[in-house]
Amino acid sequence: MTIQTKAFPKKTKLPPMEQKAGRAGKFISSKPAIILAILAIILALFIAGFLFISLGTRPDLILPPRVFQVLAILLIAVCIGFSTVVFQTLTNARILTPGVLGFENIYMFIQTGIVFFLASGDYFISGTPNFILSVVLMVGFSILVFFPLLIKETKGIYILLLVGMIISTLFASLTIVMQMVIDPAEFDFVQTRMFASFNSPNTSLIIISAVLAAIMIIAMPRPRKLDVLSLGRDNAISLGLNYNAMTIRILIIVSVLVSVSVALVGPIMFLGLLAANLSYQIIKSHRHIFTIPASILIAAVALMGGQFLMERVINSHINIAIIINFIGGIYFIFLLIKQRNKG
Repeated sequence: MTIQTKAFPKKTKLPPMEQKAGRAGKFISSKPAIILAILAIILALFIAGFLFISLGTRPDLILPPRVFQVLAILLIAVCIGFSTVVFQTLTNARILTPGVLGFENIYMFIQTGIVFFLASGDYFISGTPNFILSVVLMVGFSILVFFPLLIKETKGIYILLLVGMIISTLFASLTIVMQMVIDPAEFDFVQTRMFASFNSPNTSLIIISAVLAAIMIIAMPRPRKLDVLSLGRDNAISLGLNYNAMTIRILIIVSVLVSVSVALVGPIMFLGLLAANLSYQIIKSHRHIFTIPASILIAAVALMGGQFLMERVINSHINIAIIINFIGGIYFIFLLIKQRNKG
């Protein structure tokens, strides 16, 4: 009796260059920690260049303001990168960000309203009172409007996007009406708040913002719970998560982080969209222990690198937030088209 053995086809041998490229790609995609390390090195190089190039003859006077600029940029990157990834996990939609839901327009409505109704005092235009008022009103608004939508079934997410767009347009229109009425001299104060600026951050506000951000990040659910939450409402509930309680908790934290970042330096609408989606693409993992740091580092590299190029290389006064919003807007349209084709 003879036993026939099935002949297996021989493996085709790839050329040496393709073998090296395949091994390199597999190695990088399987090592998110290496990608995070590379991003951290790039960020460190940008920070060093921004701090120490063109110090002049009085580094003791030039270096401290630059240090506070770097701290403000890193703080904004942490707030935006962290909040965007967590918010997209909650909504299970990569095209949604807190910025798309109108936080920036709410912020500009608050700033213009302060000038419109309190036209007397410069004290309320900037400083700690303005910061506290902006954060409280934005967080209160998000609790009032967005909680009932997120607690509902999955369709509440789509209603959330629709309501966010409508509210954003409403506040933008009201802001324009008030800006047309106020005195031109008072409009100059409002105009300084329209775009994010890292040129002269308030030291005391950086400390307050850092404390608030640290408290919110500590209060955030652990990455493993966020991984379970990303599986969807039904799966998360079946695996033992208290979905409604976690939704409320996350939305409060996201609202505070976004409000802090906007109130500290001004609106950067599409930075979170860029950072979060690029982190998904380069990390190739849905584990939040990797995607959250990647999003933070990408946001920091974008801000720090842009600020370094504009101030130290090009020597231009172009606001980096305008460039980021322009690129982010194009990327947002690309994501919408990609989502439509996939659907």
